[in-house]
Amino acid sequence: MSEGAAQLSGRYLEDFAAGQRFTTPGVTVTESQIIDFALAYDPQPFHLDREAAKASIFGQLVASGFHTLALSFRLFYQTGVIAQCNLAAPSVDELKFLRPVRAGDTIRVEVEVLDARPSASKPDRGTLRLRYATLNQDGDAVITMVVPHIVRRRPPA
Repeated sequence: MSEGAAQLSGRYLEDFAAGQRFTTPGVTVTESQIIDFALAYDPQPFHLDREAAKASIFGQLVASGFHTLALSFRLFYQTGVIAQCNLAAPSVDELKFLRPVRAGDTIRVEVEVLDARPSASKPDRGTLRLRYATLNQDGDAVITMVVPHIVRRRPPA
């Protein structure tokens, strides 16, 4: 992580500036996690069945892109960088699924602040636009996206 964990809690919109970067710890994706997620949310054969996956364009079992997307947000949220200020995200923009994630892959997320703008109509909040790049153990991007988070502004003193 590019900043100490003690400095991360209690952030508000005003504490972010374009160009700031954060890196999450990694997580290794297991076959059972891939299958469990697929059973619940994306039951395509190449996420569920080793034999069917061999015959797919992937050649083996792969994680759902939605699974990788959810893990990416979880990894960043758990750093604490936006845990106290995040209110919502109205969209996920420019989402690209670039490479499959396979059992045994370890992914981490690099996040860059694109901009931090106060709301023109709601003085208690603003928009924090973040570019996420989820990377595998080889440093290859597997997902990229831009998320406009709605975040709290610092309360008046």
